[in-house]
Amino acid sequence: MLPEFPSSLTSKWAQLAPRWQFLLVAAGLYLAWLLLYEGVVGPDGRLDELLSINIAAGGAWLLRVLGFTASAAPGSNLLLMDNLPAVVVGPPCDGLVIYALFAGFIIAFPGPARPKLWFIPVGILLLYLLNIVRVGALALNHHYAHRSVDFNHHYTFTFVVYACICALWMQWVRWYGAPAVAEA
Repeated sequence: MLPEFPSSLTSKWAQLAPRWQFLLVAAGLYLAWLLLYEGVVGPDGRLDELLSINIAAGGAWLLRVLGFTASAAPGSNLLLMDNLPAVVVGPPCDGLVIYALFAGFIIAFPGPARPKLWFIPVGILLLYLLNIVRVGALALNHHYAHRSVDFNHHYTFTFVVYACICALWMQWVRWYGAPAVAEA
């Protein structure tokens, strides 16, 4: 059974402006994510490794579908093009942080709970697929114009990924966000 909070605490929470509720929940979720990732998930490394290997394999598959000679050795986070190293997918680029960022915003944003149960997984799936496209594009970039890889990796693709996250957030707000109320 869940603990019951005193009614004075819940009434004080309800009196907070929605933006303060959002900021407090978002800060709490960020702190929980930070403690979970830095204390357990990151040091363990298995989830990051699994995602890195999976994203590299997905990027190689996408390139093969598009007609390029690409591969990723089983169990490897290295994507090869024409049997030459093209992209190494490491923990910072496996997408885990952006999945958590996206989900945290949706959870923290005031709105009905039921749609969150489908919107979060669908959004994470879209971000996962975008990451596969990003890795494939970086491999092509490395193969055909390797001098611009660093710029595209750090700026172009970062902008694209965060623009997609922002678009998903905006869609959530359009569909399920409560209209703003003027404060006195």
